Amino acid sequence: MRAGDLLRFAIAAVRAHRQRSALTIVGIAVGIATVVLLTALGEGVRQFVLGEFTQFGTNLLGVFPGKNSTFGGSPGTISTTRPLSLDDALAIERLPRVEGVVPMIQGNANIESGARSRRTNIFGVSGQVPRVWRADVAFGRFLPDTTLDEARSFAVLGAKMHRELFRGENPLGARIRIGSDSFRVIGVMQPKGQMLGFDLDDTLFIPVARAQAIFNREGLMEIDVLFRAGERSARVADDITRLMIARHGQEDFSITTQDKMLEVLGKVIGVLTAGVAAIGAISLLVGAVGVGTIMTIAVTERTEEIGLLRAVGARRRDVLGSFLAEAAVLGAVGGLTGVALAALLIAVLALAIPMLPLTIAWPFVGLALGFSVLIGIIAGLLPAARAAALDPLTALRDE
Repeated sequence: MRAGDLLRFAIAAVRAHRQRSALTIVGIAVGIATVVLLTALGEGVRQFVLGEFTQFGTNLLGVFPGKNSTFGGSPGTISTTRPLSLDDALAIERLPRVEGVVPMIQGNANIESGARSRRTNIFGVSGQVPRVWRADVAFGRFLPDTTLDEARSFAVLGAKMHRELFRGENPLGARIRIGSDSFRVIGVMQPKGQMLGFDLDDTLFIPVARAQAIFNREGLMEIDVLFRAGERSARVADDITRLMIARHGQEDFSITTQDKMLEVLGKVIGVLTAGVAAIGAISLLVGAVGVGTIMTIAVTERTEEIGLLRAVGARRRDVLGSFLAEAAVLGAVGGLTGVALAALLIAVLALAIPMLPLTIAWPFVGLALGFSVLIGIIAGLLPAARAAALDPLTALRDE
């Protein structure tokens, strides 16, 4: 029997028992839709977090005070951990593979402009923020890129801070107050959006040395390092580690690269994928049981048909192929229905909850479709083998 004849025979058999076939298709469709929907959620979360981490560029790393490992020692030993300093930032900037650094202090304070006031996040930074953080100035200019310990009273507004404090008016040259300190506004940043729920536009940028004085901090919270494109982050981290140990006398700092952050992200997504696989496997198992049950019933009900086919010359492999083709058709239709159902649900959720990160993972969709056909074939294998093994005379006589 030719492949085309087998396919037409299988489709006719499915259409002849529409209600029973529909129930089987629904069972497979639910499993496939579950897999597609959950993998879309996992892929959406992955791309969302990846975008959040890489919006500042892909060749960045951060140096933080304190070691993130635990060491033994005498309870009476006095800690000799040194805070990160502006001199550390200058030394890192002089490394051959480093293109820029942003020493940073973050605090929260009330900002006043005339009769208006607003409490917001304040970043004490260097003038290299636009290049290192990929943050553009909308108008005016950013803090001057001079020596880090120069404490000039300049301020740059985030986009939201500009709207809220100045109601969209030109703020350049205006004076704002942070506590008892007065600053002159010299620029406004382009909108940057949010990062992991933190509003990057509701901010104020001032020189890092002034931030140290305002928040009474001796050390820095972190030093962000921009290194040359094409350089491996691990190699740059090794350079910084050697330099900082030479300066501090010990490894009392931590270095976080984007590779490490993405590795953690990969582990989280891996756990999520495993959960998706488990839930989808249960749903698909239910569909497989349905296919096997339907095909077993079909063999029992079509004994006469099988005997007649064998009597007119159909070989055992033809009978086996016809039943396997029927099972494969059920699996394929169920898979396509599941994908369509998942796509519809994703479209509805995208309209109802725009912030929900959903991105269809097309490789998983292809695997799910192939798996649905495979499930149909495997589930129908035993009933098909039983049908092919029937003796034609016995089948006709029993019927």
